[in-house]
Amino acid sequence: MIAVDTNVVVRLLTGDDARQAARAATLFATEEIWLSKTVILETEWVLRSLYRFRGTQLSAALIALTSLSAVRVEDPAAVSVALGWASSGMDFADALHLASKGESAGFATFDEKLVKRAKGLGVGVAVLHA
Repeated sequence: MIAVDTNVVVRLLTGDDARQAARAATLFATEEIWLSKTVILETEWVLRSLYRFRGTQLSAALIALTSLSAVRVEDPAAVSVALGWASSGMDFADALHLASKGESAGFATFDEKLVKRAKGLGVGVAVLHA
């Protein structure tokens, strides 16, 4: 198994550099790939911020990536939940933070927008008032 950096994933998903995209595709076709949550999070940010991926295009790219047969994802349950929440309109970083809360009793934030979106999805979040 080999772990990959965000730039390898971005080349694979965007094909913006033909030579590097081909090398990334070969790597994904011939190796078992480890994707850390941090790489997935950074990939989402890069695709959204620099490549202007939006909505379903962004969700579809990340779901397709994490669904590849040779790809192993760190904390797959949390990543899957976060991708689902992001597909429903929650910010992916917020969704991943919330889905990764593990055994903790709750999740506290100052972000009232996050609280509203989480409650809309049936997820309990405590808001801390400044």
